[in-house]
Amino acid sequence: MRRTAIPLIIVGVLVAPFTGRTQPPSLADARLHAFVGIDSNGVFIRMITIDVPFDPNTRPAQGNMPAPEAGARQNGAPWAICITPGPNQVLFSSDAYPGRVYKLTLDGKVLGVLGRSGKQPKQFGWIHEIACPSENELYVAEILNWRVQKLQLHPAK
Repeated sequence: MRRTAIPLIIVGVLVAPFTGRTQPPSLADARLHAFVGIDSNGVFIRMITIDVPFDPNTRPAQGNMPAPEAGARQNGAPWAICITPGPNQVLFSSDAYPGRVYKLTLDGKVLGVLGRSGKQPKQFGWIHEIACPSENELYVAEILNWRVQKLQLHPAK
């Protein structure tokens, strides 16, 4: 039996609990933030959430330290996403706090995490866009640091 690819559109929206209605993304409650997959007919396919532990003492790129609850809500909330070209596609996502890039399968399994907030190489100040021409090459554009970092990933190391 031949399998056909299903076109998948990834949108960053918040699905309200229990009601199923959609709302625009809000940083107020990032625990509910997710990538919602919708096929070309507008039918819901899946929701991906990112929940990777982080050091609560991590300094934000700008401003005061968030309260522990606020920091936990921001952890993994998607700010930018990119899906690599085939044949082995992966999804990259970033958050503002704690300032990391996440590498995921298209099913949402976290394959790796890189970075933290800051101004040094492999540190980020509010990632605004990600380009991913391959699974192990990223271009990450930041708002606060006014730069683009080219990252070469070495997953075997």
